[in-house]
Amino acid sequence: MADTLDPARPAAGETVAHAAEVRWALLVGAIIAFLLGMIVYMSLHWAAMPPVRTETIDPATLHLSGEFVEANLGAALEDDGSVTVRLLANQYSFTPSCLLLPADTPVRIRGTSADVVHGFSISEGNVNVMLVPGYVSNFEARFARTGEHLMPCHEYCGTGHAAMWARVRIVGKADFAQRAHGGRRVSCVGQ
Repeated sequence: MADTLDPARPAAGETVAHAAEVRWALLVGAIIAFLLGMIVYMSLHWAAMPPVRTETIDPATLHLSGEFVEANLGAALEDDGSVTVRLLANQYSFTPSCLLLPADTPVRIRGTSADVVHGFSISEGNVNVMLVPGYVSNFEARFARTGEHLMPCHEYCGTGHAAMWARVRIVGKADFAQRAHGGRRVSCVGQ
């Protein structure tokens, strides 16, 4: 009985509690070490190998040749039935200033900026795109109903920022196909 009252020796309950606390501390420490290791690995991986889907473009010459010359801007019907839209942002306008798109059709938006960071969103939709000089932005969307929507620039781009917006007109599939026949690029500018 004298052994159980020895103050230098911990009680059985204290020993069990201490062992459980040590196990939990080791488990939490291992989880933290694993997460820190993942952060270091991914940081080094992304620094060494940027994402494959990053497309670069020279903002100083994009208007001279390639997919962002003025003749290639607007919406075009692809062979698979989807639509590709190409647009360009400049201080303080989008080109084209009015996009014509079909309803209930996959739409791929490709855009870039020629000068500073711009961005746009299309009301009543899930479209929210940043346009950074030197990079091509890609976004896929589908518009359920016909109608007209606003497309404001949502990144401050200078003193004329408040007036930088465009329109998006969603029309029926047949109407769009008729306007875009023969691979023409279409927009609703001037309509």
